[in-house]
Amino acid sequence: MKTLRICIPYFSGFGHTKRIAECIADAIGDPARLLDVETITDADWHALDQADAIIFGAPTYMGSAASRFSQFLEQIDTRWEHSVWKDKIAAGFTTAIHPSGDKLAALQRLSIFAAQMGMIWVGPTDIGAPVKPDHPGLNRDGSWLGLMVTEQLGADEDLLPEDLETARRFGLRVLRATQRWNGQ
Repeated sequence: MKTLRICIPYFSGFGHTKRIAECIADAIGDPARLLDVETITDADWHALDQADAIIFGAPTYMGSAASRFSQFLEQIDTRWEHSVWKDKIAAGFTTAIHPSGDKLAALQRLSIFAAQMGMIWVGPTDIGAPVKPDHPGLNRDGSWLGLMVTEQLGADEDLLPEDLETARRFGLRVLRATQRWNGQ
């Protein structure tokens, strides 16, 4: 059986996106590799090219994915030209201070990028309250395109346990989709 490889490239301005990336990676376990796009190396680029799935993570700043993450995406032009990432599983997540915070625009940026690369996009599936009252806090932002997390600015816990649990479940969802896509 093939060993799966899942890369999680992220940019984190204040640490929240990194913590979500770590939570997703912990849920996935061994096949997960975290890649900070600010310190990306040739070995990291090779890992991305060899990955079976890529989970993109960026905070939402001023109505879109942070520009530093967009710079990372724009470095991939030759990979697009040669279909290097075609048919890889793709997913994405974003964090912001506001419950809306235009996080949908950031996820659209990531999913459109993945579509241009010929990737297969996977979104979350958890239905939380109020639809399922026995699942309080899961998928609190009600996002289906990708994982959204609302930071709790000024709170003792700036990321809620419910959001961390949603991130964990999202990581497992991407892992299962990657396993299925790869015949495992």
